[in-house]
Amino acid sequence: MGSIIDSIRKGFAPVRREGFVFVAIPLFIALFVGWYWPPVFWIGAIVAAWCAYFFRDPKRVTPIAPDLVVSPADGRVASVAITVAPRELGLGETSRRRVSIFMNVFDCHVNRAPVAGAVTRIAYTPGKFLNAELDKASEGNERNGLVLDSANGPIGVVQIAGCVARRIVCFVKEGDVLAPGERIGLIRCGSRLDVYLPVAANVLVAEGQIAVAGETVLARFGGGEGDTRVRID
Repeated sequence: MGSIIDSIRKGFAPVRREGFVFVAIPLFIALFVGWYWPPVFWIGAIVAAWCAYFFRDPKRVTPIAPDLVVSPADGRVASVAITVAPRELGLGETSRRRVSIFMNVFDCHVNRAPVAGAVTRIAYTPGKFLNAELDKASEGNERNGLVLDSANGPIGVVQIAGCVARRIVCFVKEGDVLAPGERIGLIRCGSRLDVYLPVAANVLVAEGQIAVAGETVLARFGGGEGDTRVRID
């Protein structure tokens, strides 16, 4: 019996505490209103299960090497481009490689640090709620930007709200020192993450590719093989 329970536990990812209220409300309705009207029980139970699924926070195995950049989000690589980072990041007018990852409502929305480094800047910018897949969403949408001081120079990470997502949550603060793959925040519903890298970075993903936060290698600096050890979190 114990092995069966352990297998069940391993098959379900824990729920982030930010999602507890979203699970509790429909569950409460299902249990108390559903007692008098059974159809409400099933509706509430389904909504509660969906919210638990949406706010899941699975463990990830992160490659550890100073020359690697891992994906900060689950989702589809929406674009790989060379552009200038948003002004609020303070990265100047130098062109950078931008990798954009679009998260739909079925993707895990917990975001992770793409590299190791200290958080030197956090900049929240109010804005619109355009479709996060559009290129102009990088500049026009509500967003929260972080700058990480990595071994390969400053790296920009921008959480972008979409047409459905209206709440960006950041778990870290300026001065925090992060490991690659460490949790940095989440965005509710469909949204997007942009990573701004120095042009020296070798991007290893293509548009349309599916990325896994904390595991998929987005880019590499230099031409070495690096350290292949992994960290389990």
